Amino acid sequence: MRAEYFNSYPTNNEILSILDLLCIKLMNMSYELATLAGGCFWCIQEAYDGIKGIEEVICGYTGGSKENPSYEEVCSGTTGHVEAVQIKFDPSSISYSDILDIYWMIIDPRDSDGQFADKGPQYRPVIFYHNQEQKELAEKSRSEIERIFGVVKVDILPAQRFYKAEDFHQYYYLKNPIKYCAYKFFSGREPFIEATWGEKFTKKKRELKSIPSDEDLRKKLSPLQYKVVREGYTEQPFLNEYWNNKRDGIYVDIVSGEPLFSSKDQFDSGCGWPSFKKPIDPNSIVYKVDTSHNMVRIEVRSRKGDSHLGHVFDDGPEPTGLRYCINSAAIRFIPKEKLEEEGYGKYKYLFENYE
Repeated sequence: MRAEYFNSYPTNNEILSILDLLCIKLMNMSYELATLAGGCFWCIQEAYDGIKGIEEVICGYTGGSKENPSYEEVCSGTTGHVEAVQIKFDPSSISYSDILDIYWMIIDPRDSDGQFADKGPQYRPVIFYHNQEQKELAEKSRSEIERIFGVVKVDILPAQRFYKAEDFHQYYYLKNPIKYCAYKFFSGREPFIEATWGEKFTKKKRELKSIPSDEDLRKKLSPLQYKVVREGYTEQPFLNEYWNNKRDGIYVDIVSGEPLFSSKDQFDSGCGWPSFKKPIDPNSIVYKVDTSHNMVRIEVRSRKGDSHLGHVFDDGPEPTGLRYCINSAAIRFIPKEKLEEEGYGKYKYLFENYE
C-alpha cells in the first residue's frame, strides 16, 4: 500500500505544469476587464495603444443574442450586437476612471444612432460594466460629461458575453496604418476629437503613456528640437544635421530613444531633409492626416514618444514607393560601431554583409 501511495505522487514535470498554471491564474487575478463600444472598434482599439497598465485590447462583438456572430451578421444590424473592445488592464497601473476618460474623449456622446460616418445600432456607444464599482464610476463619469454636452446618449449596461472579431479586424491600425489614418480623419472622428478636446486629449494620452511633459522636454531638448517634435515645426532644408549623412547607423527618436530608421534605407531625394524608404519597424510609426498650410499630407509621428517627425509621400523609390521626409532635429544618429555601447546591439544585424 505504501509503495502504491508514493507511486501516485506527481512527477517533477507534472508539478512544474501545475505551478505554471497557478502562476498564470495568480497573474490573471491582478487584471480586470473593461468593455466599451463607441462606433468602429478599430478606432477604440487604437486609442488605448501603448498606455501603461493595459495588457491587451481585443476587438469584438457583444450585447446581442446570436452566438459567435460574424462581422457581416453584426453589420446587418439584426443581431443586437455592437462593435466593442475588451480591455485587459492592471488596476495598480491604470484606473478604470482613466480608461473612461479616454473613452469619453474619442466618441460623440450625443449620438446614439452610431458614431461619425458609421451609422446603425451596431455602432451605438455603450459602456458595459463588469462589477458594481465599474457601474458607479461609469454613471459618475457620464454625469460629468453631461455637464459639458448637455445631453448624453450612452447606455451603461451589465457586461455580456464577448465574441472576439475576425483576425482582419485586430490591430487594423497597425496592419494598414495609412488607410486607417485616412479613415479616422475623413470619418469625422479625428477632427471632432481635435476640435472638442484639443491639447487636453493629447496631454491625457501622453500622461498615461508616461511620455515626458512639455516642461520636462523644454529642459531636455534644444529650442529647435522642441519646436519640431512638439509644435510640428519644419526645419530648414539643406541646413540640418543629417540631410547628407553617409555613415552607417540607425536613427532613434530624440524623445523616447525608440529606433526609427536605418541608414541602409536612407537615400538622397534632393529635398534637403533626410529621406528614408521605410522605418526599421513599421509599428514604430503613427500616421495622421495633416491639413496645415492649405495642404493635405500624411504626418508621421513616433509611437512611443509621440514626436512629430515629418511626413510621408508616395514619390519614393521602389520597392516601397514611399519617401519618409524626416526632420533631423527629431532624431538622433547612432553610428554602427556604437550600437552595442549605446544599448542598440540587437540592430547590428542590419549592417551584416551590407556594403
